[in-house]
Amino acid sequence: MSEILTIEEMRRLARQRIPRMFFDYVDSGSWTESTKRRNQHDFEKLLFRQRVARDITTRSLQTSMLDETASMPLALSPAGMTGMFYPNGELAAVRAAEATGVPFTLSTMSICPMEAVARVATRPFWFQLYVMRDRNFVDGLIDRARAVECSALMVTLDLQVLGQRHADIRNGLSAPPKISLNSLMQVAARPRWCFRMLGARHFSFGNIQGHVPDIDNLSKMSEWTAEQFEPGLDWSDLKRIRDRWKGKLILKGIVDAEDALAAIEAGADAIVISNHGGRQLDGAPSTISALPSIVAAVGGRIEVHLDSGVRTGQDIVRAVALGANAVHVGRPFLYGLSAMGEAGVRRVIEIMRSECDLTMGFCGETDIRNMGLHNLILPEDFLFATHAPSLTELEALSS
Repeated sequence: MSEILTIEEMRRLARQRIPRMFFDYVDSGSWTESTKRRNQHDFEKLLFRQRVARDITTRSLQTSMLDETASMPLALSPAGMTGMFYPNGELAAVRAAEATGVPFTLSTMSICPMEAVARVATRPFWFQLYVMRDRNFVDGLIDRARAVECSALMVTLDLQVLGQRHADIRNGLSAPPKISLNSLMQVAARPRWCFRMLGARHFSFGNIQGHVPDIDNLSKMSEWTAEQFEPGLDWSDLKRIRDRWKGKLILKGIVDAEDALAAIEAGADAIVISNHGGRQLDGAPSTISALPSIVAAVGGRIEVHLDSGVRTGQDIVRAVALGANAVHVGRPFLYGLSAMGEAGVRRVIEIMRSECDLTMGFCGETDIRNMGLHNLILPEDFLFATHAPSLTELEALSS
């Protein structure tokens, strides 16, 4: 595996190894994909301030998230259908996360149910919750997450309606794949994937199957799921969830400073600045451009995490230097899982760890927690999202 040196190389390998419908699900964005592209490109505008002749013999990436020690400021994002990319994929991913010392987040739309993940996990993991129309089902998910001792509940706020993802529509994506000429051709083109999937124990949405009344087959479950996303979700729902869930609460999908302040009022312990990887509102700002105004608005009262567009360990360093407490990645770990299973996820994390470590050293720092605006060169035309402070104000905040 040492020949895989970059996330892009892992991406290309993943593309060769799984059916196109699942690769496109991971890789594509909504509509024109302008936000997906902007997420990545805006990182590149942030240059590093290289420093020399400093003792960088001993370097540390260790940090903490929500009072949990982590080997680096990285967490694995929740990802639906992970078990369709590799058999029992959520189990492979949680093992890789534990082996490398970073948090793992299980999606509501996972293939393996949370109870199966808990049997494999040796430390608490996080559970991501979609607020659905069936509030009894939502309450049941929260209670189940508590029962398996999840250490944090992550509520995703930006999927009240589903963004139009052209690739998924054209591929007729479902879990398991619906039988059609298109799907059969895609599956037949990946015999290695087919052989591996023979060893899978789960093939549908494990947190839903068997826990929703009057749903006794996959067709009915798919219909129920499609109808369940809740356009009526508002901040009062978050108060109800906060009252029911007594552990750490993370709110994901924040891209505006006013919403970040509302998250504090709702009792969040952390927020994730996220535009769903460019898979929801096309034309939204990149998350890295939204980060400074949100950091300034919350003023250290809650943790600020970031996802969407992160492709290298250098991106992690950039986000931390700009004020993020941690960074979450989805696509990169899914590329690794699709290509090589658990070993691929571990390799992705190792690549990012090495890139973080070396970049921090080149900046003359020995502790990731000391990275700040003094380590970056911000171009004058760098665009910040709404209510953004000026560069002068940002420098004052960091001093």
